[in-house]
Amino acid sequence: MNPVNSPHMDGSSAPSRFLNRELSWLDFDERVLRLATEPGVPLLERVKFSAIFSSNLDEFFQVRVAAMKDQEAAGVTAPLFDGLTPLQQQAEVLKRVGELTVRQQRILLDVLIPQLEREGVALLRWADLGPEERVHCTDIYDKRIFPVLTPLAVDPAHPFPYLSNLALSLAVTVIDPVTAEERFARIKVPTVFPRLVALPDGDRFVPVEEVIEAHLHTLFPGMTIGDVAMFRITRNVDLSVEDEEADDLLQAVELELRRRRFGRAVRLEVEAGAPKAIVDLLVEELDLQPHDVFPVEGLLDLSCLMQLHAVDRPDLKDDQWLPVTAGRLAAAEEAERSIFSVIRERALLVHHPYESFASSVEEFLSQAADDPRVQSIKMTLYRTSGDSPIARHLIRAAERGVQVAVLVELKARFDEAVNVTWAKAFERAGVHVVYGVVGLKTHAKCVLVVREDEDGLRRYVHLGTGNYNSRTSRLYEDLGYFTCEPDVTSDAAQLFNHLTGYSRDVEYRRLLVAPHHLRSRLTELIRNEGEKGERGHITIKVNSIADPDMIDELYAASQKGARVDLVVRGICCLRAGVPGLSENIRVRSVLGRFLEHSRVYRFANGQGDGQPLHLIGSADLMARNLDKRVEVLTPLVNPRHQEWLDHTFDVLLADGAPSFEMRPDASWERIGPTMFEPHPQREMYEWASKRQTRRVSRPT
Repeated sequence: MNPVNSPHMDGSSAPSRFLNRELSWLDFDERVLRLATEPGVPLLERVKFSAIFSSNLDEFFQVRVAAMKDQEAAGVTAPLFDGLTPLQQQAEVLKRVGELTVRQQRILLDVLIPQLEREGVALLRWADLGPEERVHCTDIYDKRIFPVLTPLAVDPAHPFPYLSNLALSLAVTVIDPVTAEERFARIKVPTVFPRLVALPDGDRFVPVEEVIEAHLHTLFPGMTIGDVAMFRITRNVDLSVEDEEADDLLQAVELELRRRRFGRAVRLEVEAGAPKAIVDLLVEELDLQPHDVFPVEGLLDLSCLMQLHAVDRPDLKDDQWLPVTAGRLAAAEEAERSIFSVIRERALLVHHPYESFASSVEEFLSQAADDPRVQSIKMTLYRTSGDSPIARHLIRAAERGVQVAVLVELKARFDEAVNVTWAKAFERAGVHVVYGVVGLKTHAKCVLVVREDEDGLRRYVHLGTGNYNSRTSRLYEDLGYFTCEPDVTSDAAQLFNHLTGYSRDVEYRRLLVAPHHLRSRLTELIRNEGEKGERGHITIKVNSIADPDMIDELYAASQKGARVDLVVRGICCLRAGVPGLSENIRVRSVLGRFLEHSRVYRFANGQGDGQPLHLIGSADLMARNLDKRVEVLTPLVNPRHQEWLDHTFDVLLADGAPSFEMRPDASWERIGPTMFEPHPQREMYEWASKRQTRRVSRPT
């Protein structure tokens, strides 16, 4: 149960209606950690989920806890929309994090590591190694590790060293045997080599810090080694760029990226049992409070467990699901037809990663880059990979003389540096690069291609729910929609003109665009379902629901009799199933091998009485998406596409599907079979595979 704000059953006060945003995010990370305990999940996949839990928590501290501390420093005391004050929220968050990290340690030490050892995959300490294994590690230390280590002493001539964000360090006290003088030193564990040192068999590992600690005498010759403790700090990494005030946004972001290294410390992790003197020194030097210190039993920074997951043991991992090529695209490839001819026949919906991102989105841009009939390409780029094929296609098109315009969102959190690099590469290739609308992030996923077809100029559009990132497309569940329908392509052209030029009061025929039209249209659709009473039905799949006004609209519609089914992967500030407030609302969270990332909205009467409206796009139900970002939702009108979305909802919401459901007390209950199968994602993959097989055998 959420540790604060027990629900008031009459639904009369604000705390009874809303859950705390940050605590709800921790509920999500707890669900991720629960997957590390699922008996039906292969062992190395459970190890992976433990690593993901740690990486998620790192991001939470770097951004969310950092923001809480900024509020505290600014003296903000007004209650949040859930009723907690900022200080109460921070206290509850830190308490909850402490509980979750202790639980993770116990899962790893008491369950996962012993099970791994029984399977021949071991995570060892230096003391566990035999003589030959120690010789092996010493050889690696001498050749690869020792040359890049830099011990930094602290004394009147050596100030306390800078500690970089998330860097793993050893705190060491060394004693001069002649003078008996004791000094503090810090050794940063470099990241130029793997965190886990592989032993000769390739299935057993020892942490590199254990190897370094065993060889400290080589770093402090002639000195006596005293206390040793591992520690790690987390800093505030949020950028503070205000594009309204920046003369050159690219330069401003680059400057902030350099400043980010020196963000305020917000968390200190130390190995359990670390000497008090060392901890006190770190707390003082980092300007932290005792409640910012988190003792860790076992390894610090468990994101390194991804290295264990990479061990070549397919018997301990998920079976592989190879993405299929959408049937119509496969048939076109066999017939040597272009993707544009497929889209001209009728709009195309693809579902990643069940259906290949490479053979659809990447191929769309690759063909556009090389097609002599293509005259221009416009695209929004929020997140992409450092080795992005899509970016290379855009550069190739520009170098060929195609007019290419790319809106690069420089302030996409944690991807700023990659986006800056690509922005510069685009400009060198002659791409027109813009950075969006002042004061807003551009989160919409859209590509517009203008092509001279045999019958005249035609525009082709891709609209998606996920980023144009080839790497994450294999791990994130998303939807993509290709069309050349005039209403949609005209709207897309209007959108790009708005993003790259100057305009006000843009009218769109089909697309729902934030921040000007999306909130009001969603409100209208929700209220319409409420007016239908028991015939009303709202089904929404998003990453997060946190906007108070939207939550109240959903409450109101449900109180009038409309059913509300919500599939929410992460944050959910809405309470489900509370009598008098939300008894007609069901909230489910589906986690699995893929990150559920698509945003889908279905309103049973959205196009008239009994005529459903289906929307897909980039927007979650959060204030930032509705008011502070450029977002796009597009309706899907083809019955086959609607059938696909309906089936997706049926699978995700099926009785007994392995998932988590919110209870009236705000707790999340694991439902479905103990062995995690048949999982909704497996069902979707098998369904997609069968459908595409049938389509290939009966091409259109």
